[in-house]
Amino acid sequence: MDVNAAVAAAAAIAGLLTGVIAMLAFRVSEREQRRPTRTSLHTDAVLPPGVDTVLSVLRSSAVVLDENDGVVKASSAAYALGLVRGGKLAVEPMLKMTRDTRRDGEIRQVELDLPRRGTGRGEALAVSARVAPLGSRLVLLLVEDLTEARRIEAVRRDFVANVSHELKTPVGALSLLSEAVMDASDDPEAVQRFAGRMQIEATRLTNLVQELIDLSRVQNDDPLEDAEPVPVGELVAEAIDRCRHQAGTKEITMAAAGAADLRVWGNRGQLAAALGNLVENAVNYSPARTRVGIAVRSVAQPGGDLIEIAVTDQGIGISDKDKERIFERFYRVDPARSRATGGTGLGLAIVKHVAASHGGEVTVWSAEGQGSTFTLRLPEARAARGRRASERDGSESLDEEAGGTSHPSPHTSDPSAYATLPSPEVLP
Repeated sequence: MDVNAAVAAAAAIAGLLTGVIAMLAFRVSEREQRRPTRTSLHTDAVLPPGVDTVLSVLRSSAVVLDENDGVVKASSAAYALGLVRGGKLAVEPMLKMTRDTRRDGEIRQVELDLPRRGTGRGEALAVSARVAPLGSRLVLLLVEDLTEARRIEAVRRDFVANVSHELKTPVGALSLLSEAVMDASDDPEAVQRFAGRMQIEATRLTNLVQELIDLSRVQNDDPLEDAEPVPVGELVAEAIDRCRHQAGTKEITMAAAGAADLRVWGNRGQLAAALGNLVENAVNYSPARTRVGIAVRSVAQPGGDLIEIAVTDQGIGISDKDKERIFERFYRVDPARSRATGGTGLGLAIVKHVAASHGGEVTVWSAEGQGSTFTLRLPEARAARGRRASERDGSESLDEEAGGTSHPSPHTSDPSAYATLPSPEVLP
């Protein structure tokens, strides 16, 4: 009896000890699971509630770092800019900022120029970096890309500088010529010669101011507010008439070919100015006794037909380097020739803005010594008017507005598709 009791007591004690040991092991395991590890610090679970949602809607690139400089959270834009690599912040100045902020809790902001990665170009990436503490252990880094803003600001500065320079030249010439007239008051021939020069400089100044006004207007106005179907044949005739005198002086032949019934939808004045600038440039930059051609055709596109107006010359041509910049304001391929012809460097910039505001584009093909071809592409009137009508009420028809005229158009890219105008204009 005593032996059995002893065995039972020993078994009870062993069971009790086993239970106590199991409970202790469970508590230790639970404590270890709750303790933050290096792996757990890199998960979203350590972020304060709501921070993940806020970071996802920010326009800036966002990076959250822990006390070991490990990346806890990073936006896709941060990876795209090359800020984060291998789970670490890859920009040393930003990493130093985060460490300083983690140490003293102060918010820091700085602008940096970073090299572009993987582009093969030496252009710098301008960014603004702001670091702030996030809770007790985390640091938030916000990076904003300022590259485009700086580029726009540089364009504005260049524009102001170029305008000042362009205005200064004819104004200074007028001032000097007026002094020459005063000094030569007793010499009628000299006065007449200087007065003629003053008229040339005054005309150049007037043209520059007018083109500045035109450029400002096409940039700020919506040409489609007062849009109408504009016959392309009339635009071509106006452009040729505008350059009749210059072409005749240089014995340049101007010929037009295309479908006379084609129409584009837009502002007649702006379209005439754009095409006139292209033809005028072709005449000014062509040698004497050469040919300038204006070809018109319709090209089928999935979103609606396009009207192509190609202006071709046999001039000096444009280098590949210059072709990338000829549509910039005040840029000239040959400054000396521009001064001789009275060019302002704004004509092609106006053409570019007119084409873009009408839903089209302007392109150039050129080879040095072989001439150039500028192609203005604009939406065909029926297609453009049909799209605008369907947006409003889906019930209007361009054929009714244009007098019910409807003609088929050629849609092939073969140059022979250009139909000859009934009475092509030829000079001289």
